Amino acid sequence: MYKLDIPLSLKEKAAIERRRRAEEERQGRVFNSKYRQIGVDKEALEQQVQERNWLEDLEQKRANAFAQDAIRNDKIAQLLQHRQENDEREYNRSLNEFRALHQQPSGQREWDLNDPDYLKKDMPARVSDDDPRCGVASLQKFEGEDQNSRARAKYQKEQLREWSRMQQEAQRRAEQQQQAADKLFHAKQNELDQRGLELQRAEEECHRAINESIKNYNNALFRETQERQALKKRQTDHDNYAEMANMISCDLLTENPDQAISQYGPHRVVPDRWKGMSEDQIRQIREEQQRQVEEKKRRDEEEQQRNDEWDRRRHAEAKAGMIIEKQIEGERRVYEHDLYDDNQRLANEQRNLKKYLDSVVYTNQPTAAYFMQFNTTTR
Repeated sequence: MYKLDIPLSLKEKAAIERRRRAEEERQGRVFNSKYRQIGVDKEALEQQVQERNWLEDLEQKRANAFAQDAIRNDKIAQLLQHRQENDEREYNRSLNEFRALHQQPSGQREWDLNDPDYLKKDMPARVSDDDPRCGVASLQKFEGEDQNSRARAKYQKEQLREWSRMQQEAQRRAEQQQQAADKLFHAKQNELDQRGLELQRAEEECHRAINESIKNYNNALFRETQERQALKKRQTDHDNYAEMANMISCDLLTENPDQAISQYGPHRVVPDRWKGMSEDQIRQIREEQQRQVEEKKRRDEEEQQRNDEWDRRRHAEAKAGMIIEKQIEGERRVYEHDLYDDNQRLANEQRNLKKYLDSVVYTNQPTAAYFMQFNTTTR
């Protein structure tokens, strides 16, 4: 028998009691949703305090800025008010000055009716005989009256005398101008006649000189043309003789094959001088053609042999491929049959296991006491 009533030491009892109190305190903290968080985030609190102080400082600066702005606006309003008062005072002064200078009673439209000195300033009823104010019904002028007859007669005589003098002066100036114009016309006419004669004589001399120069030029041109035609005829005869000599001895008519050789090499020819190939060249071309025919026949035979060899190899590979394919198909059938057997075996095992679990293992249904054991400790 094991001895189970061994007394515990005081140190172990103190440790157990300490752990029990710590567990109870921990449960009080953990299971109390109001004080679940352990400790305080000092850095977050300090940051909140700094943000609060910064916001208060910012609000104070904003209030100071608004106060300064209000003071400045008040000063501006006072300045504007003083300026408006000065402008109104200046406007009233200018208005009074304008009224004193330009709006006197004498400048009014009805002043002639309200003027106390109107009769003193008024004109007499009749000033002269031609006074426009004296009409038919004015009773100021009557038939037969002529107050200005002497002055009018004297003025008319002086006017007639002045008209006569002016007509005589104008007639005299017109005669002098006509005489001067006639004299100038005759002088100009004589000058034009003299100039016309001189121009006619100069034109005749010019025509004679032009005709003489044209005649001399035509004679010189005729002589030059004759000389040029004679020179051209001699040159043409010389060219004809030279051409006949060249044609007799040239390589074109003699069909010299060396003339067709190009200056870029003996293997190239000049097309407009080439007269055809020589017998040696034709023989070489035919030999080359015969060699090419034989070479082509040999290549065709080799190609046919290669094709036959490839056909035999292709048939052999196809046959081997069919054999391998049949082997692979047989192996695939065997693999599928084995796989089917394994799946059937695993299915049977799964059904047996499920049947065992349902009938043996999972027969005990959980009760309320099973769920109450959770969330009772902090560990």
